[in-house]
Amino acid sequence: MFAITDLVTMFRRGAVKAPRELNAAKVAWTTPARDGSVFRKRSLMKNVTPRQASFQEDQNPQIMRARLSQWRIAFASIVGTMLEWYDFTIYNTMAALIFGRLFFPSAQPRVGMILAFSTYAVGYVSRPVGAVVFGWIGDRYGRRTVLVFALTLMGACTASIAVLPTFESIGIVAPLGLSIVRFLQGLALGGEWAGAVLIATEHGSAHRQGRNSSWAQMGPAAGILLATFVIGGVGIFMPDRAFLSWGWRVPFALSAFLMVFGLWVRRAVPETPVFAKSRHEAGAPPLVEVLRKHKAALAIASSSRIGTDVLYSLLLIFSISYITQFLDMPRSVALGCTLTGSACELVAIPVFGSLIDRIGCRKVYAGGILAGSLITLAFFPVFGMKLPLAIFGLTAIGTVSHAAMYAAQGTFITNQFPSTVRYTGSSLAYTLGSLAGGSAFAPLIMSSIVGGWTGTWGITLYVMVTLAVTAAGIVAAGHRTPSEQS
Repeated sequence: MFAITDLVTMFRRGAVKAPRELNAAKVAWTTPARDGSVFRKRSLMKNVTPRQASFQEDQNPQIMRARLSQWRIAFASIVGTMLEWYDFTIYNTMAALIFGRLFFPSAQPRVGMILAFSTYAVGYVSRPVGAVVFGWIGDRYGRRTVLVFALTLMGACTASIAVLPTFESIGIVAPLGLSIVRFLQGLALGGEWAGAVLIATEHGSAHRQGRNSSWAQMGPAAGILLATFVIGGVGIFMPDRAFLSWGWRVPFALSAFLMVFGLWVRRAVPETPVFAKSRHEAGAPPLVEVLRKHKAALAIASSSRIGTDVLYSLLLIFSISYITQFLDMPRSVALGCTLTGSACELVAIPVFGSLIDRIGCRKVYAGGILAGSLITLAFFPVFGMKLPLAIFGLTAIGTVSHAAMYAAQGTFITNQFPSTVRYTGSSLAYTLGSLAGGSAFAPLIMSSIVGGWTGTWGITLYVMVTLAVTAAGIVAAGHRTPSEQS
């Protein structure tokens, strides 16, 4: 269908001399180019109306395949991070509600919760190892290769928790087995995120980089929503005794279906044009290259993760245990809080992704940091009111501010590195940022602080400091030009 810009261009070139001649236009299509794009040619033919030309364009098999390919790339980008956060949400919820009793029954309730969150942190500790290994594979052998293998390993680990015996059955081996599974998941996740972002941005155009990189960032919100619905459904239709006995295993087992769907989508996605162009330019090992020539970029990119993740941990992870164990409110309030925040973030991320393409990555990031700081100051006073609507409202606003930072994160991090080391550099920045700022251990840190002498103000200060570090990184980045894209 003709757009206004197309008509203006045709008038300027003299191809259209009168509105009457618009009826003579017909769209003809050439064969696809090597990079998968399709080029249009316009010619003047008689007796063809604009409606007929538009219909022919919409029904052209090559155009339909190109549109399908774009949707497949988007789903390939989303599905890995969706599975990641589906698993993390299930695990975080179970850690806050019952894992302390199932895997650490000899500890006090609060100590058991802390120990359960510590196994959550194990998955973050192993991420840098996965970033190095899978980053090297991604920079040398292709983004698609890593994405298929990482998704398989991650899905298999998540499903294996469904059949893991508890402390009552095998004693101390149970928490050790849980820690090993979390470690293997961390290896897979260390190489997942960068590949999910790059598969979308390197297949797209540079002026749509913000929108394309936001696809992968939509995965966490989608995974959290799906996991919350599954947990809520299991909890509603199952008595508490059955849920504690075997019902908690059902959400983990269902992750196998999400893994199979993700593999079907990703196996059909071609390698990115950027990697095909740069694969013959490889020099030193990617890790050596990053540490030797891109140390400043690594530090700047890592800093962007710190405050973002800690704020998220406060809003949608620690809040579950705070609502149920410290405020002694029903579990439904905690799940409703998660649903509200995730739904708002899922809608807000693509909006901010498009805004990035208009006004720039750093401006959107800075706005999210400012709003997140205000939400942090209001968090405990509002939650202390014990009003569900007030809690849901603050969570919604907070997750929208997080969405602004999260939507910009993919573009900001990947733009710090050239294509030859982009996978390794982005993966390292993504994982090291979590460890350096303590965001990997944020739920554990917050659970420990809240019972100390500082109380809730200690948590508020902790989150504010990490947001300040992220703001410093955004300022230090200056006006760095984006690395080459397709």
